[in-house]
Amino acid sequence: MSPLDLVLVAVGVVAGSGLASIALVRAPRLATFIAALGAALGGIAGLLSAIVVLRSGFTGELAGAWQVPGGGLVIGIDPLSAFFLAPLFVLGALAAVYGRSYLPRAMAAALLNLLIATMVLVVIARHALLFLVAWEAMTLTAYLLITSDHGDALVRRAGWVYLIASHVGVIALLALFVTLGARAGGALDFAALASAWQAPSGGSPGILLLALLGFGVKAGLVGLHAWLPEAHAAAPSHVSALMSGVLIKMGIYGLLRLTCLVPPGAWFGLALAVLGLLGALLGIVLALYQRDLKRVLAYSSVENVGVILTGLGLGFWARARGNSGLAAIALGGALLHLWNHAAMKGLMFLCAGSVLHGAGTKDVEKLGGLLGRMPWTGRAMIVGAVAIAALPPFCGFTGEWLLYQAMAQIGTRDAATASLGAMAGAAALALVGGFTALCFVRLVGVVLLGAPRSEQAARAHESPLAMTLPMAVLAAACVASALAAPTLVSAQSSLHGQLGTATAEDVAAAADLLAPLVVISAAIMGAIALVGLLLGWRVRRASLSETWGCGYAAPTPRMQYTGRAFSELLATRALPRWVRATLRVHPPCGLFPGAAKLATDTTDPLTRSAFEPFLVRCGNRFARLRFLQQGNIHVYLLYILATAIGGLGWVAVKTWWMP
Repeated sequence: MSPLDLVLVAVGVVAGSGLASIALVRAPRLATFIAALGAALGGIAGLLSAIVVLRSGFTGELAGAWQVPGGGLVIGIDPLSAFFLAPLFVLGALAAVYGRSYLPRAMAAALLNLLIATMVLVVIARHALLFLVAWEAMTLTAYLLITSDHGDALVRRAGWVYLIASHVGVIALLALFVTLGARAGGALDFAALASAWQAPSGGSPGILLLALLGFGVKAGLVGLHAWLPEAHAAAPSHVSALMSGVLIKMGIYGLLRLTCLVPPGAWFGLALAVLGLLGALLGIVLALYQRDLKRVLAYSSVENVGVILTGLGLGFWARARGNSGLAAIALGGALLHLWNHAAMKGLMFLCAGSVLHGAGTKDVEKLGGLLGRMPWTGRAMIVGAVAIAALPPFCGFTGEWLLYQAMAQIGTRDAATASLGAMAGAAALALVGGFTALCFVRLVGVVLLGAPRSEQAARAHESPLAMTLPMAVLAAACVASALAAPTLVSAQSSLHGQLGTATAEDVAAAADLLAPLVVISAAIMGAIALVGLLLGWRVRRASLSETWGCGYAAPTPRMQYTGRAFSELLATRALPRWVRATLRVHPPCGLFPGAAKLATDTTDPLTRSAFEPFLVRCGNRFARLRFLQQGNIHVYLLYILATAIGGLGWVAVKTWWMP
């Protein structure tokens, strides 16, 4: 059985078990069990196929008849597809197992399996029309999952925001593929597009900008990210894990697939790197003052996508300049961070779901003291927070280390202008790292440590095994990925060969840069384990007694630092005014003042200042056309007749003027 056949079997098992769970909707326990089992078995088969393709460089296609005008049922697998299939199958299986306890509904389990299947179809599609159909199916399935709790007005709003943003991207993708197909004589299969758009002409700025808009919306590119915090906060937590870990990476997959069809110029790589750094900085700054635990993680995803795009941009820039060694380092760091982010952010969203399940709230200001009440969730969250803050010894630091290495090479070996740009980029990346560390120290400190800030937190309980086991697997992946970083970079060799960015020797040299880091990470892990054992031994022998309370006879949870106070200096003093959270203060006034109020609006600044006013103005103007909706069928028939006459008249005039 070929790897492509194995992927098709995996998709069939995942989708089939999802459809079977719909048929068993009246028996939710059995339905969710079948869906989770199908996702797990399909995930194992799909992962094996991806590993075989990455190791061997296998490329294969299957074509079938599809009676659709301009359509073609062409699917295939190659190293680029396999690279994205690996995290998709792994995280999809873990999310399905987790969801059986977190959201035991047959329809939700079925939709999750269908989301996995549609994302696989996006990755293996080799025809533009099939790709767009799969893309739309993925979008709609995700929308149904986001709006699972549709009784909540905020959830419905998040669903609409996601749907509108996604279809803006779809419009750009339609224009992109129509433009690509025009040069290929109307053919829309990827092989024909690639042969039509290769050198010497390459890709035009219009093509690449359409791709940046269409795929950038899904990826959460800066300026196009407004849907992401809304949707991730509203969706069930295991769905958020899959969306953040894999679905937004479909935008990155689309950009990489386009570069196989249309070679990008150096300018595109430079623009992508700059946009990536801006997105990383804006995303982590906005995460600093969020109260919603899942919105913190969503904005962190914007930051991590920015880091990945920075590496891709540097890699494209280096490839266009013929520097394959630099391209291997930059792209190797970006691709490694892509895999790492799937594990780290998947883990953090599952931890957030466990907190919501055990404490009943995701409001950071109402949590606290959860490490003692939810020890397994708390430990997993600490591992994920250290990893995603890009701190050694876990995996988040390895990909960024290669990006620093790439910028250092540009800074020391390139021309003066490029050197200054690389130095500025390294400084910006370091600033992002500092903000990220602050963000997750705040998150861990306020959520896990101290005393409970509410009755909900005081009554928190640990989640069941079906939820903690996927978290444990992802936490182990964060540890193992740090120790296996050189091997993971070496596994990209066939992908670099397909993209034409670097040779196997260049990839091996990039992997060697991580060897000292592995030794350091292993030493730090050993030291942490030793200190933990010693502390555990000392704690068992210690006696319990009251500590000095600094003169407070009866301390209360209100005396602790709040999440807002922890980041107040930066969030309200150092940041530009347009980025800050909006405060609404109602102080006591008058002879007999009422209660004072302080409210914080953490809405995305682009949504607040740009998108919402624009959409409101458009809505008000289109509302003036409501008189056309008469509710009378005769009037609607008149509209149809007028449209037909106008269309025929246009054809006649066009034929007369241009015979």
